[in-house]
Amino acid sequence: MSAADEILDIVDENDQVIGQAPRGEVYARGMRHRAVFVLARDAEGRIFVHRRTATKLIFPSLYDMFVGGVVGAGESYDDAALREAQEELGVSGLPRPAPLLKFLYDDGSGRTWWSAVYEVRCELPVDPQAEEVAWHGFLAEAEVERRLGEWEWVPDGVAAWERLRGVRGVLREVG
Repeated sequence: MSAADEILDIVDENDQVIGQAPRGEVYARGMRHRAVFVLARDAEGRIFVHRRTATKLIFPSLYDMFVGGVVGAGESYDDAALREAQEELGVSGLPRPAPLLKFLYDDGSGRTWWSAVYEVRCELPVDPQAEEVAWHGFLAEAEVERRLGEWEWVPDGVAAWERLRGVRGVLREVG
């Protein structure tokens, strides 16, 4: 099954499930769905940053400071956060990511998705999926902030970063 065929829950403005559809249709028709964003830090507290591959259905070749993705039909945000973090980092045995906040992302063209933001410490050696990640590195928070003005970032990741920074004043690792 291709990524475009994956079934997603369609949700309303209150994040209640109102239907299901394949991911390709969800994206094409701008249907509201669910996504997770996981800020992954290494043992030194640096943030995993990556550039998405050119084959991604949404935001190809852009940089992201979160790993994550869509929440599958019937899947919880918590389960999706752990699954996506392990898949994109290429590890198993991660601790369960800690939930930080949730917001309704709006891309400005009428496409919206509920976005749950998490954080996890990854002290394991990472081996990101080649189909998902074209480049990766662990960057200090100050370096991420500096690169925000230089690199082209996924807009929903920037929105999550800004909300997280606003809630916490400054980004500090959980726990």
